Amino acid sequence: MSFDPLAMLTAFGLIFLAELPDKTMFASLAMGTRMRPLYVWFGTSAAFLVHVAIAVGAGSLLSLLPGLAVKLVSAALFGFGAFVLLRSGGDDEEEGGARTVTGFWPVWGTAFMTVFIGEWGDLTQITTANLAATNGWLPTAIGSAAALMSVSALALLVGRFIAKRVPLRTVQRVGGLCMAVLATWTLVEAFTG
Repeated sequence: MSFDPLAMLTAFGLIFLAELPDKTMFASLAMGTRMRPLYVWFGTSAAFLVHVAIAVGAGSLLSLLPGLAVKLVSAALFGFGAFVLLRSGGDDEEEGGARTVTGFWPVWGTAFMTVFIGEWGDLTQITTANLAATNGWLPTAIGSAAALMSVSALALLVGRFIAKRVPLRTVQRVGGLCMAVLATWTLVEAFTG
């Protein structure tokens, strides 16, 4: 299998947009206000890497199915992702009253577990599996991991700026429209290719 840079960029773009309005971005932001941001980033990044590995493994299993079945499953998953993003209310729930955690390992562990538990069955995990099934595991893994870790870093560095200036609903709509286009494109490929 050859490495496809376009597949990596596609994974990065889709996962980045899908993760921006996600609860784990807000969890990163909230943890970063009470804990050392770099330690939080190490913990969230480790959890994201584990989830990408799981999703890519699931996507690799999907790729063993006949081509038409993979395309139809992919189109359905992209359609579901579009539906979820376009129907989202844009709630940015704030977690309050949590105690302050200090020290590398306690902060890392808290951040890791928060993201590890929060990402199960998440849209980005499903999308990563879907992309791995159709675009190859390596470019998908690199693009997805880079996107998830970038969003976490973004939340920790400039989360307040984004929350005040870019409406969450706008980000969700752009991500939803991208997913809808990919669902349509995948369906067309399934029946014409």
